[in-house]
Amino acid sequence: MITQGTIFLLLIIALIIIALSVLFTFVPVMLWISALASGVRVSIFTLIGMRLRRVIPSRVINPLIKAVKAGLNLSTNQLESHYLAGGNVDRVVNALIAAHRANIELTFERGAAIDLAGRDVLEAVQMSVNPKVIETPFISGVAMDGIEVKAKARITVRANIDRLVGGAGEETVIARVGEGIVSTIGSQTDHKKVLENPDMISQTVLTKGLDAGTAFEILSIDIADIDIGKNIGAGLQTDQAEADKKIAQAKAEERRAMAVAQEQEMRAKVEEMKAKVVEAEAQVPLAMAEALRSGNIGVMDYMNFRNIDADTDMRNSIGKISKDDEEGMK
Repeated sequence: MITQGTIFLLLIIALIIIALSVLFTFVPVMLWISALASGVRVSIFTLIGMRLRRVIPSRVINPLIKAVKAGLNLSTNQLESHYLAGGNVDRVVNALIAAHRANIELTFERGAAIDLAGRDVLEAVQMSVNPKVIETPFISGVAMDGIEVKAKARITVRANIDRLVGGAGEETVIARVGEGIVSTIGSQTDHKKVLENPDMISQTVLTKGLDAGTAFEILSIDIADIDIGKNIGAGLQTDQAEADKKIAQAKAEERRAMAVAQEQEMRAKVEEMKAKVVEAEAQVPLAMAEALRSGNIGVMDYMNFRNIDADTDMRNSIGKISKDDEEGMK
């Protein structure tokens, strides 16, 4: 038979189990033990404070253990503040360890600033040790002789830790190198010089200091491929000649239209003069009649005028027939 004392004892045991479960859930005891075993001195109250500040203790303590094992002097406050700022604590610690192994000077503050700026600080450290090769697309330039030359370059860059915050990225480096390639090709009088000596492009571009203001240091620029494109000069000349032809045709059409208009105007003037002649000829009979009435001329004078007029018409008719016969013989 279960006594009242037994029930009370079971109840106490259950409460103890529940209390221990809550304690181990809220307080990362195992993490605290791991830290102590690794030589990282952190109090249990610090871990409880992280829980209260809504910080996941493992995100801070595990990177701290790695840092201490690597010989870095970091504190929980530094890592916790970076975590609360939204940074990646583990990546920053890995970058600091890599920089320490490679004898690259990198402080926690600068690494945290690089991480908060949105750049991969670990990749930057790795790029400082192992330079990265950036390949450009085919970049077209036109030499002075009008021939298009296409070049592809490989840019070997190394990350500049001091300029990672605020420095320009890969797109800027590619754009600057492309601009240098285009200007170098365009300054050559003959495209064959570029084909014979492609390293002239890389040497010219390197002297321009294209890495200023970027997050990288350009180590070398190598021309990976070079090819001939279109004859841009000939195409432009052809287009210009076609444009000049169209302009000349337009001007000729304008002159023809003006000539046609002037011809029509002259024809109108001829018709106007013919009308005036007809009008003047119409006055002759009236003048003859007036002269007969007034006695200025006699009937015989009028008959002589008619005879002369008839003789003139006859001569004109004979001349026209002779002219037609000559044209028919031709």
